[in-house]
Amino acid sequence: MIVLLQRVREASVSVDGRVTGAVGRGLLAFICGEPGDAPETVKKLAAKTAKLRIFEDDAGKMNRSVRDIGGDVLCVSQFTLAADTRSGNRPSFSTAASPAEGRAAYEAFVAAVREEGFSAPTGEFGADMKVALVNDGPATFILRL
Repeated sequence: MIVLLQRVREASVSVDGRVTGAVGRGLLAFICGEPGDAPETVKKLAAKTAKLRIFEDDAGKMNRSVRDIGGDVLCVSQFTLAADTRSGNRPSFSTAASPAEGRAAYEAFVAAVREEGFSAPTGEFGADMKVALVNDGPATFILRL
């Protein structure tokens, strides 16, 4: 599983002009399932998302988590994180999970983030989504185990 986290002031995701999920200050998490994602891996990545100290404290140091600031995590599926661009000009997605396996991994991640205490609004798996965000920093982090 690949999780790309963006620290945001606000973010939303829409499908067909309808907002399906939105957060204020917090994280936008793009999630990509990979073949064989183990439940333990998904839970560890969700816990890391909740605990990663990437928000500034009063001294201006990255020392606070999304939980510490009272933020939330917007979860959006994004299989293109698995793109292999090493050869040619057209990305290969052969390392991404199949749609069924990807959906299961994504849904398990969302459930695990909710178990961490967040409402974790979402996009719609497999839909053509429009994501709007105000990146805070910018600060972007890639999580893999």
